[in-house]
Amino acid sequence: MLCAISGEAPQEPVVSPKSGSVFEKRLIETYIAENGKDPVNGEELSTDDLIEVKSQRVVRPRPPTLTSIPSLLSVFQEEWDALALETYTLRQTLAQTRQELSAALYHHDAAVRVIARLTKERDEARDALSKVTVDARPSGPSGDAMQVDSTGLPDEVLARVENTQTSLSKSRRKRPVPEGWATSEAISAYKPTDTTDALYPGGKALSVNASGDAVLVEIAEGAVGVFSLSQKQVIHTLQTNGPVTDAIWAGEKAVVASSTGSVKVFESGNEISSFNSHAGAATGLALHATGDIVASVGEDKSYVLYDLASNAVIMQNFSNASLLSVQFHPDGHLIAAGGADGQIKIYDIKTGALAANYDLAGPVKRVFFSENGTFLAAVTENSTMVSIWDLRTSKEIKVLETGSQVESIYWDYTGQFLLTGGPSGLTVQQYSKSAKAWSEPLRSAVPAVAVAWGSAAQSIVALNTDGALTVLAAQ
Repeated sequence: MLCAISGEAPQEPVVSPKSGSVFEKRLIETYIAENGKDPVNGEELSTDDLIEVKSQRVVRPRPPTLTSIPSLLSVFQEEWDALALETYTLRQTLAQTRQELSAALYHHDAAVRVIARLTKERDEARDALSKVTVDARPSGPSGDAMQVDSTGLPDEVLARVENTQTSLSKSRRKRPVPEGWATSEAISAYKPTDTTDALYPGGKALSVNASGDAVLVEIAEGAVGVFSLSQKQVIHTLQTNGPVTDAIWAGEKAVVASSTGSVKVFESGNEISSFNSHAGAATGLALHATGDIVASVGEDKSYVLYDLASNAVIMQNFSNASLLSVQFHPDGHLIAAGGADGQIKIYDIKTGALAANYDLAGPVKRVFFSENGTFLAAVTENSTMVSIWDLRTSKEIKVLETGSQVESIYWDYTGQFLLTGGPSGLTVQQYSKSAKAWSEPLRSAVPAVAVAWGSAAQSIVALNTDGALTVLAAQ
């Protein structure tokens, strides 16, 4: 009769009525106190359920090795040695554990200090950004820095803006379509005529100069190339100090914005001025009708005006949200900025005062005024629709459904044709003033992340996700 737990003959045998097994009383009572179950079948069991078994006490014979004093001393020596070794091992493990705990506590304390310092710096930076004063100073070859005045334009610049507005507002609406300008019938026949090799995958900057031959396009991270469509090669490389976010032509000058907030101006491939007014990425650029005033918008919630004639910052105006896109009114008296909050904010360029505010359903990726100055087109992020606003009534009068995602929009000089581009292709939407209706003369499967009209709208230049340029024109 052996104990089911120890496997030895029990001194005080008891039987479990649940499993019928025999146990040493002290062992089963200890097990029940800890688990409350029969160790054999796992059924509920208490000490009151145990049944004592009346048996003769088992006398264990002494082992042969314990029948003499020398053998007993030998056993005691072995036990002592084992105990000493175990104690030494425990002390060694304890010392190692203390060292590991000390190192862990040190690293934890250092991490807490770093997190506290970074949190403090972040809060200070946010507070400073919210209270930033408009006193940025341009850096560049001009060498003369000036205080930025957000209350209005300098008198000399204001005079140029007013003269331009007066001149254009009188003649713009009655201006005939230039001779040789593309017609709806001609545009409907546009097909891809030339495609370049991939210049830089992922680039989105695209601008075509007045001649329709020189194209600004990103060719590497932090570099924009002046690509000649006729020569089919890059003739100048313009280096900036961060990933390129936008690039435009200002006459013969190239203006490039980057994610570091810098705006650089180049002429004949050489940098002539550099500005760093944005406290974050500069996200968009626009050219004023004077031809020598450029605007940039940025993630720091501001738009900045630059005078290329004097290489100076002339105004910085802040809004309440990050700005993603920008465009000047054709007369030059208004500037529209699309925000990450889904609002189009239209400012008076002379004073910086907010003139109008239009709401859209998402971050405003692109805005573009029609050449007649009456309409404003806008597209939001991941949208297939282009919203058309009438500036005279400040109402959304039309939503053009293109059927595919729109990444870029571009109105032509005559205000008839609105070019849209996206990953699934490009379209041309035409507005007929006489019929007051929209039509679609062209739909092409050429993918585009950015689009632009060529000279006299006789061609379309599209940039795809691989960084390749495709020219569409009449065959």
